[in-house]
Amino acid sequence: MMWLNRDIVSIGDFSVDEIMEIIDKANKMVQYASSGHPERPLSGKIVATLFYEPSTRTRLSFESAAMRMGARVLGFGSLEGSSVAKGETLSDTIRIVNSYSDAIVLRHPAEGAARLASEFADVPVINAGDGAGQHPTQALLDIFTVWKESGPVNGKSIGFVGDLKYGRTVHSLSKALSMFDVSLYFISPEELKIPKHIKKDIEKRVPVRETKNLEDVIEELDVLYVTRIQKERFPDIEEYKKVAGIYVIRPSLISRGKKNLIIMHPLPRVDEIPPEIDHLPQARYFKQASYGVPVRMAILDLILRGE
Repeated sequence: MMWLNRDIVSIGDFSVDEIMEIIDKANKMVQYASSGHPERPLSGKIVATLFYEPSTRTRLSFESAAMRMGARVLGFGSLEGSSVAKGETLSDTIRIVNSYSDAIVLRHPAEGAARLASEFADVPVINAGDGAGQHPTQALLDIFTVWKESGPVNGKSIGFVGDLKYGRTVHSLSKALSMFDVSLYFISPEELKIPKHIKKDIEKRVPVRETKNLEDVIEELDVLYVTRIQKERFPDIEEYKKVAGIYVIRPSLISRGKKNLIIMHPLPRVDEIPPEIDHLPQARYFKQASYGVPVRMAILDLILRGE
């Protein structure tokens, strides 16, 4: 596969073989995710992290991954203190940071921002989330989580519940999963249904079922992927209030599921998964977050060294 200097903008740019290559490499990186790679293969490289939106897991796991591979990190985690606060355009920022770094990790509120940035950069651009659009590295770590915690992806029934309209993690992951032999369930209120164009594309490859009631399908699922109702994505606060707290995962509901059901969540959570779920054997969301480091170690190694 051709990896060197490759942009990571959309999960749709990958083949199944490429996804599995990343998963295989990430599995080898697990042993180094807490202590660092002893060979420091990215020593001398600089990774820029430009986060125009708040982030904890994505930003810190990218920075941890880079440093554990021997690279150095520069960038910003808020607009204050950067020239963006003075009105600098994204294209100008990318042109400048391009000359300071070997790779750019970008999170931006505008859908399509990462694709645009890749047109102005000579170094590889990694999309760390663009508005309600894509979040490809989250999708890759989510697939890695399913593979590590529940076994081979093929044959799985996977349910997405919550904000499927604005949830970029759902958009990327459902597209990626549709490359495998899976069944997908989309569980949401009418206001937060998965966008029609995404559903239409997915339905060409795998069976899809839509419902408003999680109770109707919980017994069929191998993976329950819970998402936060994203207040910040709603243009009208009154519309948010109509759906806030509509799904809450209770132990009584989980007890009806398969014995080997796993629960995932991209985090942060609000009230959709109460703390009492954390202690159940089905809960995998903290483990899921930890896998961000080895997966992003694998990605950085591939695009900066080509191997």
